[in-house]
Amino acid sequence: MSAVTTNPFISLHADDNIAVAARQVPAGTTLEIAGHSLTTNDTIDLGHKVAVTAIAKGQPVKKFGQTIGFASRDIPAGTWVHTHNVVIGELELDYACASDIPPDPAPITGRTFMGYRRPDGRAATRNYVGIISTVNCSASTSKYAAAQFDQALLEQYENVDGIIPLVHKAGCAMQYGGDDHYQLNRVLSGFAKHPNIGAYVIVGLGCETGPGSFLAEKTGLVQLQIPGQQPEELPLILNIQDVGGVRKTVERTVEVLKELLPEANKVRREPIPVSELILGCECGGSDGNSGVTANPALGIASDLLIAHGGTSILAETPEICGGEHTLTRRAATKEVGEKLIERVRWWEEYTAKFGVEINNNPSPGNKKGGLTTIYEKSLGAIAKGGRTALKAVYQYAEPVTEKGFVFMDSPGYDPASVTGMVAGGANVVVFTTGRGSCFGCKPVPSIKVATNTPMYERMVDDMDINAGKVLDGSTVEDVGAEIFEMIVATASGEKTKSEAQGIGDEEFCPWSIGPVL
Repeated sequence: MSAVTTNPFISLHADDNIAVAARQVPAGTTLEIAGHSLTTNDTIDLGHKVAVTAIAKGQPVKKFGQTIGFASRDIPAGTWVHTHNVVIGELELDYACASDIPPDPAPITGRTFMGYRRPDGRAATRNYVGIISTVNCSASTSKYAAAQFDQALLEQYENVDGIIPLVHKAGCAMQYGGDDHYQLNRVLSGFAKHPNIGAYVIVGLGCETGPGSFLAEKTGLVQLQIPGQQPEELPLILNIQDVGGVRKTVERTVEVLKELLPEANKVRREPIPVSELILGCECGGSDGNSGVTANPALGIASDLLIAHGGTSILAETPEICGGEHTLTRRAATKEVGEKLIERVRWWEEYTAKFGVEINNNPSPGNKKGGLTTIYEKSLGAIAKGGRTALKAVYQYAEPVTEKGFVFMDSPGYDPASVTGMVAGGANVVVFTTGRGSCFGCKPVPSIKVATNTPMYERMVDDMDINAGKVLDGSTVEDVGAEIFEMIVATASGEKTKSEAQGIGDEEFCPWSIGPVL
């Protein structure tokens, strides 16, 4: 797909009755769109929609060839189409599981990236040492210990990217052995076991509901061994109450880290097949062009990675609402499709308990950028997943073992969603944004892709790729290839702009599903 630079609107599908503005179009502009001559009745901002034909009250509004809402009043051709004249309405979706399974892409072999090969065979793109807090009560202690290692000290270990305190607000006031407890365990163990974590220490308080001993026992954590010390079955766990308080625990944690750092530093980058990359796909701060430029371009990159034998994860269950039928059709089996539907139904029940609807999106910023309904947002978000078959559906933070395109259940909140994908094994993240989300996610690099040129130029210190070029005539395929090449380069050690600014310490955000007791 390519944009026509002489026309300020992009028509995405033959069945659409709207077009999307590639730049601001003044009222009174006369032009032809998809064979229809019209004059704009309103000023149409970048990313917003114009009615290509008259849309009668109650009739569906179509974008991407799909229904994104219904006209709440008669909408003449040339009129701005948005929240003032569109309601979400009810969709009747035919899931038709596994009815349209795409063939696997032609395999591409021989491509490698320069990564770290762990002794157990896992492939890493970065090499961090982690301090894992079991509970918020040990968060400050973990941060104080990490702060003892200034840049000059860390520069002695040129192959270590840094020390990260993985701190959060949970870990207690939950049902012991309940769903929330096990989900937090999946997150913490997923980060501890992540190939990008070369070594770690667990710091707890000592009386929390989610103790380090339970975490280690239930998830089989094993610590990097320090030469000269007796091997341990379980990782090193420091509880503030046992060690003798915050100050003593900080001192003890620092001692342990000083012993772990030389061992973690011994790795060297080496060629590793691109097939061992696991990509986490995220979008945040979306706009009306997210589904036109950056997201479909990321879908191209996702398909390229899968052709190389790799894995691509799509997440954010509340943000596939209204578009999930396009995924169930692509499910490799009926069971995979039904598992996705089950997750959507779970979210509908979950949100209803709190008097909230799953379709309470888009956010005010999304609407300002041109997104009108969750259906529109979802259809654009799903484009990140490319066009290959859906091979598996995973619970939040569950280890991802299937190759190809997969889905992980997660909330739409970006930090929580990415935390789940990283815990599941993602070793590179691509994050698309139209409004300008600033995001990093240590220990995994995050590539930022802008959906439009004005935002890219305004936030050039934060954006790695400008997919807004699609609005100026570049093809989605070309931008997708550019994203793929940056994925390989980033996996090989090239720093993203968020990494260059040190962003990523605060974005660790395990999703809590249960009540706080």
